[in-house]
Parts: sequence; C-alpha cells; structure tokens
Amino acid sequence: MDVELVTATEADKPVLANLIQLYQYDFSEIRGLDLTPHGTFTYRYLDSYFTESGREAHFITVDGTLGGFALLRSDVDNDGSWNVAEFFVVRRYRHQGVARRAARLLFTRHPGEWTLSFDRNNPPAAALWRSVVAEAATGGITETERPPPIAGTRLRFTV
Repeated sequence: MDVELVTATEADKPVLANLIQLYQYDFSEIRGLDLTPHGTFTYRYLDSYFTESGREAHFITVDGTLGGFALLRSDVDNDGSWNVAEFFVVRRYRHQGVARRAARLLFTRHPGEWTLSFDRNNPPAAALWRSVVAEAATGGITETERPPPIAGTRLRFTV
C-alpha cells in the first residue's frame, strides 16, 4: 500500500471542503457539532490554508486514490514549531496503517518541534497519536491537558 502526501492548491479547495464535511461528520458525535440550515457543517479556517503563510494543506492518497487530508500550521505559541491542526483518514483506509504512514510523512517535511492535540473523547485518536509520536520523537514528549470547551490532550515533541 503506497501512502503519499500531495500538497493541495487553491484549485483543490472544493475537494478539501468536501473532505472536511466528512471529518466534521465524524466529530459530530464526539463534539456535539450541529448542521447548518443548509445541511452542512461549519469550518471557518479553510480559506486560511490558502491565504496565510505558515499553513499547509495536504491530501493523503493511498495507491493514488484520495484517502484523507492533513492540515498543518505554525503553532499558536509562535515558537517555530509546527502543529497538526486537522488530520483525517476516510473510514475505508482506517486500521491499515495509512494514518501512521501519513503522519510520519508529515513529520519528515518539517524536522524540529511539533505539537498536536486530540480530543479526550476520541480514544482511537489518542491511541494513534501517542503511538505515532512515541515512534517519531527523538527526545522527550510533553503531554498537557487542555480545558473545556474542547477538552483534550496536547503533545509537544521533536522529530
């Protein structure tokens, strides 16, 4: 199984917007997200990935087929680290190592400091990220808890 990251361009924004709907749908049961009157979920940061520096959008492909996406940004701490802002693998490719391979590809794009957060109500994500980070990190891993409204865990590490 060949997993690759393909950088998304502004012309790809409609495809990414569609995938974000699937991502938000998955999160709707974890975070209690509601549909808009138009039957869609709101994601207000999409344009930022094509207009702001320090942000990157990538498609995850599996044997040349679209299988998900990853959104990266310079970390909110403004310390030069990178942050996995959003990460999604479609159900068809889950539990096959696709997420693990895609995450490792992300980390190799920007060696250095990284952060990522996962929702405490999402046990599969917690298990995945703790495992992937433990394999990829070249030193210690700092784990901190985030308070509500989005209670979760933040990992800081170096690759």
